[in-house]
Amino acid sequence: MKNKDPNYVVKIEKAIAEKYGEETIQNPRGNWDEEKEKEYLEQLKALAIKEDRLREKEEKIDVDGILISKKLLNRESAKSCPLCKRYSLNLQDDVYMNKYECCFKCYAQFIEGREDRWKKGWRPQENG
Repeated sequence: MKNKDPNYVVKIEKAIAEKYGEETIQNPRGNWDEEKEKEYLEQLKALAIKEDRLREKEEKIDVDGILISKKLLNRESAKSCPLCKRYSLNLQDDVYMNKYECCFKCYAQFIEGREDRWKKGWRPQENG
C-alpha cells in the first residue's frame, strides 16, 4: 500500500451516496440551525426532568428497617368508607369512593336518587 490513491475517500463517499443516498455523506451540521438547537436543548431538559421524576419514584425509603419504594408511599388509597367506616377491597366500592367518597352500600342508602343534595354538601349525621 505504498501507492495510496488520493481520491480513495472521494470514491468511497460516491459509492455510499449511490447506495444509501446523498444525505448519508452530508455533514450533520449542514442542516442544523439555531432553531433546531433550541428545540434540541428543550427536549434534553424535558428528558432530564422526566428521568429525575422516575429516579425519585424508584427511590427507596427506610421505614422501620424495611426499604419501601417512595412510589408506594405516595399513593393514597381510601379503602375505608368515611361514612360507615367499613374497610373494602371491592372494585365496585372503589368506583363510588372516587366519585362520591363513600362505599356502594352508603351510596345506595344515602345518595342514590339524591345526587343533587349530596353534591351541595349534605352528609348524614353521625350517631354518637
